[in-house]
Amino acid sequence: MNRPLLSIENLFIKGKTDEKVFINNISIKLTEGEIVSLIGESGSGKSLTARAILGLLPLTMSVYGRIYFKNKDVLSLSSKEHRTLLGNEIGMIFQDYRGTFTPFIKIGKQMVETIRTHQKMSKKEAKEVAYQVLEKMGLDSKKTYQRYPFQLSGGQTQRAAIALALALRPSLIICDEMTTALDVISGEKVLDYIDQLRKETGCAVLMITHDLTLAYKRADRIYVMNQGEIVEEGFSEEIRCYHKHPYTKKLCSCLLTLPNEVAGNQKERVESL
Repeated sequence: MNRPLLSIENLFIKGKTDEKVFINNISIKLTEGEIVSLIGESGSGKSLTARAILGLLPLTMSVYGRIYFKNKDVLSLSSKEHRTLLGNEIGMIFQDYRGTFTPFIKIGKQMVETIRTHQKMSKKEAKEVAYQVLEKMGLDSKKTYQRYPFQLSGGQTQRAAIALALALRPSLIICDEMTTALDVISGEKVLDYIDQLRKETGCAVLMITHDLTLAYKRADRIYVMNQGEIVEEGFSEEIRCYHKHPYTKKLCSCLLTLPNEVAGNQKERVESL
């Protein structure tokens, strides 16, 4: 059993003025080399959970509980100590990719500056790393490197943002609906590279998504979130085939099953008798 990399224990997030509870006593654990998916509909609290890990919650919210990363309580760290974790140790791929880059600075320059801020290397070495990750995202590295963000399409900008997060090879990658702006082929290519990086470095991936098909295919374990609470958890196959909570059942019923898949499942059941 791999040791826990991230452990969220009894986490509450409340409004400071009205005491409204946004996250209600949730606990989540990730081990090294594991992909864990946090699923639920929009507004269920998935992104708030990620922002609590990153220390990026609005000042109008209070956080209670424990968030341990590599046995350090993230919530007790100073702002300076917390910032050292971000990027180098914890990478975040935001759903709103447009805020990743400054509009009037070339993509390549921003990538090199970010890489060199977190890791000791020359400009030439950082440039080579930037080229490599841009190519892995299916982009023309030399052209993308020289372009401004506004010269790229939405999908290209998203892939460049993902490349920047992965260039630092963090121990934990948090992906918040990262394939939203990508077509199916580009999305699969990005996910394949993240899986390759996970196998090479042993990093863990927290995948936040409302796409159950994606979670079933990519995640080792799944947490189901509804109205700020974890209502069910288990291995992907357990959540897919043996879910118990009514909300999980409702989510799973939204998936369309192809006729061939139905026939195949029926055949497997018959053969198992």
